[in-house]
Amino acid sequence: MSLTEMPSRPATAASGADTVDMKLEVVVLPVSDVDRAKRFYSDLGWRLDLDYSPGDNYRVIQFTPPGSGCSVIFGNNVTEAAPGSAQGLHLIVSDIKAARDQLLRRGFEISEPFHDAGGIFHHASIKDLVRGPNPQRKSYASYASFNDPDGNGWLLQEVTARLTGHIAPDDTSFTPELTKLVRRAEAAGVS
Repeated sequence: MSLTEMPSRPATAASGADTVDMKLEVVVLPVSDVDRAKRFYSDLGWRLDLDYSPGDNYRVIQFTPPGSGCSVIFGNNVTEAAPGSAQGLHLIVSDIKAARDQLLRRGFEISEPFHDAGGIFHHASIKDLVRGPNPQRKSYASYASFNDPDGNGWLLQEVTARLTGHIAPDDTSFTPELTKLVRRAEAAGVS
């Protein structure tokens, strides 16, 4: 049985007592030129964790962004996905302008900061996006985007306060729209 043929289990409600921690460890990036991708992610300043090639046209390279608990891997015969098909990969930064400036200084092409007119997250369509960071610099509300050489799409997202499923009445860290959604979910018992 292959991993893609493994049976899935029906979703069941679980109490906090029987929930096992699940941490995202690796994201697989589909690339067409492994050495070009290796130079790109190295130039970003990411830590090279391994470059393993036992032969048989197999090679895996792993990089970890600064401060991240999750890494990316790519290589030869690592995935069958089309190069550039990984989209919407979020890199969380505490200051969107400083992070963007750092990438520009390193010679990378990156969009101007933008935010979502609806105040929640970003949309795939550009019609709801507004130039510039969120005017109040609310957490989760400002973005900038860039692509690797294959077109895998990355977003910098400014997060200054983490969502926890509860927003205190006096907390103004988030947009009013996001605050309303979180409070509505909390009241409905959604976890």
